[in-house]
Amino acid sequence: MFTVPTVDIAPYVDPNGSPEDRQRVAEELDNACSGVGFIQIVGHGIDTAVVERLTAALDEFYALPLEVKKQYARPGENRGYSPPKSESLSMSLGVAAANQMNDFYEAFTVGSERSWFPGHDLPETSYPDNTWPGAAPGFRPAVQEWFTAARGLSRVLLTAFTDDLGLAPGYFDAMTDHSIDALKLNNYTLPEGDIELAGELTGMGAHTDFGILTELWADQVPGLQVLDHDGCWHDVAPADGALLVNLGDAMARWTNDRWRSTIHRVDPPVVDGRILRRRSAAFFFDGNSDAVIETLPGCARTDHPGYPPITVAENIDAKLAGMKGGIAPVAADREARRVMAAS
Repeated sequence: MFTVPTVDIAPYVDPNGSPEDRQRVAEELDNACSGVGFIQIVGHGIDTAVVERLTAALDEFYALPLEVKKQYARPGENRGYSPPKSESLSMSLGVAAANQMNDFYEAFTVGSERSWFPGHDLPETSYPDNTWPGAAPGFRPAVQEWFTAARGLSRVLLTAFTDDLGLAPGYFDAMTDHSIDALKLNNYTLPEGDIELAGELTGMGAHTDFGILTELWADQVPGLQVLDHDGCWHDVAPADGALLVNLGDAMARWTNDRWRSTIHRVDPPVVDGRILRRRSAAFFFDGNSDAVIETLPGCARTDHPGYPPITVAENIDAKLAGMKGGIAPVAADREARRVMAAS
């Protein structure tokens, strides 16, 4: 039976959480991260009003005419607007679709800027300035509010992960003090008049996430599917009030696959010839651009050689080159084979 476990992280959100309660939460997270690889997180402390303002902002922006939304596009960059069928996430694993840029979602991405970290000489490619849509005046404040809440939650989860991995408190601080954090706001629908659903049209192609962890808010609409260890796809939807959390490539590499970066995809259902609309907000906690990803203390195994060292920016850039430019990354063969063999 494939089940995404639910973990109440309130003892970590509460600064007065007891050591015993925190140990229990850390153990539950370990079981989820080493098993299914997805977690239903409750007790996260984010108020429902913050969610309501976020969804209103999504609706305000995505209701704009396509030509207006395209004014905020930044092709090749991981910021601004991405029109439908301008990306192919499966290519981040080197798995090509029949039509290379085939994912039908549209998205708007915001993230960390260089100006947030004075005193650091950071590359603009990893920390570009954000674009904000003036045509949707309610968008920026609501999205910034959600970004701040999700950013805080990511640090809470990292504290729990640090405890569970037996690392010293603050172990990851020097690798996350100028983290590349990104929020991708997705809208799964097709523009009016574009109802051709034949062929291999996909909502969001099969992929792993790139960084440390991902926090996902999503409508309770079918579409998200997770690939299990036996190569079968399973439907997953957020429980009431829960956020879905999964690990990215950086944490999988750090833990030498003790914890996995789980392959997933999105294919919302088609009803009466139309794609059922689905909204989501994926917050990616990716780590510092110059942080080196190599096997953590206690995660070395004689039967599983560690991954070669790579920086966070090198890993992200290789995956983005596949997603946005169709350039297959190296060293993604294992994940690509799993996607191709999935049933």
